Amino acid sequence: MSTLESQIHTAGGLGARPVHRCARAFRSGKEETRYWVLLTLLLLLGLLASLGLLLYNNPVPVDSPSFIPVVQRRFVAIVAIFIAAACHSFATVAFQSVTNNRIITPSLLGYEALYSAIHTSMIFFFGATALVNFKGVGAFFLQVMLMVILSLILYGWLLTGKYGNLHLMLLIGIIIGTGLNAVSGFMRRILSPSEFDLLQSRLIGSVNNADASYFPVAIPIMLLAVLCLYFFSRRLNVLSLGKDVATTFGVKYQASIIYTLVLVAVLMSISTSLVGPLTFFGFLVAILSYQAAPTYDHRYIFPMAFAIGFAIMTTAYFLLYHVFHAQTVVSVIIELFGGIIFLTVILRKRSL
Repeated sequence: MSTLESQIHTAGGLGARPVHRCARAFRSGKEETRYWVLLTLLLLLGLLASLGLLLYNNPVPVDSPSFIPVVQRRFVAIVAIFIAAACHSFATVAFQSVTNNRIITPSLLGYEALYSAIHTSMIFFFGATALVNFKGVGAFFLQVMLMVILSLILYGWLLTGKYGNLHLMLLIGIIIGTGLNAVSGFMRRILSPSEFDLLQSRLIGSVNNADASYFPVAIPIMLLAVLCLYFFSRRLNVLSLGKDVATTFGVKYQASIIYTLVLVAVLMSISTSLVGPLTFFGFLVAILSYQAAPTYDHRYIFPMAFAIGFAIMTTAYFLLYHVFHAQTVVSVIIELFGGIIFLTVILRKRSL
């Protein structure tokens, strides 16, 4: 018997059936093998789709000097997909674990609403030229900082003190997001058609929005936040059991919640500022990862969530770009499927 397995306990007398208890991340070796096979296949699918995006249907011959520049431009989209998949997968899984709810997403805290309000205000008050020129590392860093500051205000106000309440924080986040969307919607109605079209292209999540000049700032911060969450996995395993259990095991519940939510805010801010809003993408990735990784251990859920997110985005972009020739609807299709699955889960559970 493995050292990780507890002794066989006999319940109800000598004739009772023995029960095998196990402290491993997986209930059986078969489930663990299935996990690693599926993870490998998903990563290979993502890599193959990435190679397809880079090399397939390239109008420039391989021996041409222009071949490498074309591949480099396509590589920017691959890096943006990698960043978005990592941010949404890690952020959503961690957020659902600390809130102990597998339906809600970090988008409830208003990141997409604030992103929309920033860009709408820019074109409303300063014109289309200001929005076109609102780019570069400075603009990217400004958007990330505003989103993180909004989150820190929520956490500092609603999670500290004697009566800190996580559900109240979520409710306030929803109200703030709804208010920002209402203000943005009012301003968009007053814009001219040409300004509205320009703004709308920014408000639809797409890897085409990504700028390679953002990567030297976005990638190190994203990797640092992802590693912090991964090495915090054991604490997340306990936090996902609820406040009472976590406190019983000696976990500093409030400090751990705030630490996790700050990292979630950083990841969501980076992804939203880089590619735009992807409201249901994280939920889609998280719900599929729970099905694909039959374990409670976040050390295994996180990699599976990333592999699923990366495979979904690269495959969707490859198929819609090179098979169906519908370049502008990739994020719309992903969000549509995410929304349908979201509604399906709610209707099956009949509760939030």
